[in-house]
Amino acid sequence: MNISKHISSPQNAMIKQLVLLQEKSRERRKQDAFIIEGKREISLAIKADYEIKSLLYSPDIISSGMVLDLVKNAGKQPELIEVSDAVYQKLAYRTSTEGVIAVVKTKKHALHDLQLKNKNALILVAEAPEKPGNIGALLRTADAANLDAVLIANPKGDLYNPNIIRSSVGCLFTNNIGIGSTSEILAFLKEKQIHIYCAALSASETYTKTNFMGASAIVVGTESTGLSEAWLKASTKNIIIPMEGQIDSMNVSVSAAILIFEAKRQRSL
Repeated sequence: MNISKHISSPQNAMIKQLVLLQEKSRERRKQDAFIIEGKREISLAIKADYEIKSLLYSPDIISSGMVLDLVKNAGKQPELIEVSDAVYQKLAYRTSTEGVIAVVKTKKHALHDLQLKNKNALILVAEAPEKPGNIGALLRTADAANLDAVLIANPKGDLYNPNIIRSSVGCLFTNNIGIGSTSEILAFLKEKQIHIYCAALSASETYTKTNFMGASAIVVGTESTGLSEAWLKASTKNIIIPMEGQIDSMNVSVSAAILIFEAKRQRSL
């Protein structure tokens, strides 16, 4: 595979387009593409069958041989573009960098395409998550627990925000993700006969007393408003983590981790 071109100027039209792609969700939707930075994240995306459209690298940081090795298992070989250090620094958004950036085709994450390999599935549902850091942390937890799926209801942002990719340390690509409205996800769970356990403050049972042995969806809402009424009405059981301090809530990713690993503990007995 040969390097197809060299770009030395940060004012190059393609580089300007990539900056927009990185910064604007509107542009990502328009182009059906997003940016990944870093060898591990790119490798995980390739393993998850994402299409790498082009790969830009700085020879001052990474060798062409390492770049070629990185994409050797890509289904469709991407265009390889050597860029100057000035160009690379314009595109890089991480403080510690590895010299390589990929332009990648997005996936749709439609619920009707979601396949659950395990009939006794354990799923995380997050309703209306907003903060990229929280979404990334939820995806890291889901990967650590090897969940069957992560479902995002009524998303407020763009799943391919660079900060989600960064905070998830690439776990955006390791999880089985579905996106839909609350009503669509509720219908999906009902069709699959999956019990719904909503993290809520009212009418709730302590999470350690809840039986997660059957097919289960653990549902978390935002820290500010919690879950919508639709989830609470559809809930098999509301669950709560008892608080012993002076506040009544924790970070959503921490709460999700506690609930998920209690379910995992029960299933390992």
